[in-house]
Amino acid sequence: MTTTTTPPRGASPTPSERLSTGALLLRSVRANMRQYGMLVALAFIVLLFQIWTDGTLLLPNNVSNLIQQNGYILILAMGMMIVIIAGHIDLSVGSLVAFVGAMAAVMMVKGDMPWVLALVLSLLIGAVAGAWQGFFIAYVGIPSFIVTLAGMLLFRGLTQIVLEGQSLAPFPDGFQNIAKGFIPEMGPYTQYHNPTLVLGLVAIVFLLLREWRDRRRQLAYDLDTLPQGLWVAKCVAMTAAVVAFTLTLASFHGVPVVMLIMCALLLLLGYVMRNAVVGRHVYALGGNKAAAQLSGVKDKHVTFLVFVNMGVLAALAGCVYAARLNAGTPQAGLNFELEAIAASFIGGASMSGGVGTVMGAVIGGLVLGVLNNGMSLVGIGTDYQQVIKGLVLLAAVGFDVWNKRKIGR
Repeated sequence: MTTTTTPPRGASPTPSERLSTGALLLRSVRANMRQYGMLVALAFIVLLFQIWTDGTLLLPNNVSNLIQQNGYILILAMGMMIVIIAGHIDLSVGSLVAFVGAMAAVMMVKGDMPWVLALVLSLLIGAVAGAWQGFFIAYVGIPSFIVTLAGMLLFRGLTQIVLEGQSLAPFPDGFQNIAKGFIPEMGPYTQYHNPTLVLGLVAIVFLLLREWRDRRRQLAYDLDTLPQGLWVAKCVAMTAAVVAFTLTLASFHGVPVVMLIMCALLLLLGYVMRNAVVGRHVYALGGNKAAAQLSGVKDKHVTFLVFVNMGVLAALAGCVYAARLNAGTPQAGLNFELEAIAASFIGGASMSGGVGTVMGAVIGGLVLGVLNNGMSLVGIGTDYQQVIKGLVLLAAVGFDVWNKRKIGR
């Protein structure tokens, strides 16, 4: 008869326990390899250009400029990621950005409409455009590539018609602040922007509470969790990153308004894709449409909603871009669809659908944004910039293919 002994409290872990800890860490890294890899790549790119530009990249004014320059692309990337997860593609978003910007210009410049009402109507125009395309894709059964390619031509032509080939400007200050403004200063005078410090503290508390809640749930259901020491180190690293970013913004004009918009979208869409039924149905459709249909997923309804959401986000991006330019122009939105698609695939989307996160789209967009900004600061020409971005996209998708083959083996 064999007996088992319990090691004394405080004793060092056995080799098998150490192996278990290492296995847990390795499993966690493999499960999130694409997103972790892009985070590491983003950190490496930031460090490279910070050294290459003699510290210019992370100056507070350049960080704020980086956010405002890429706000509309990140908004588009969030919507495009959801479209790709559902197993579709949208080639019309760049033209829709231009069309909505043109309509907003007509309403405010020619029609003297209040900018808030013009913004609301612009978002409704985007929803109608998304519903138009979603109807043909979901209910008529035309492939999304064809429908959105037609939409790209249609909305570009409508932009030219509405603007009659000319730019319309200027916009009211309130509308311009969507892209160029910062949250106002409040409270006593300090060396930093007080509301930004408060928002940074709220972000830290939110992230730590979410990590603690997720860990409790994993332990309650006996799921694999990171060892406590590594989990604490992860929380410390997240806190340090948020503190550094907050102090950088607070030492300039504070948080840009467009960043608040992006954070709100990130929280809302991230929650929907993680926790809401419709989000799970989107993943199910992209992963295996036939199985999802047999499971009772209303595939046509979900697909329709995905494109309505994309239309609204494209309209919002169009308003942000027009506000930044302070004009509605016929050439707005050129190649924006390619930037959004590239950001999605760099951020972890899969060509086969069913894979990706909204946060991953933001990370992919930031990789492209930092590359653009850093290469411009060091004087690399736009021709070479296109080559480098193409190679980055090819490397990201190649890594996804290699990772899937490795997991399959």
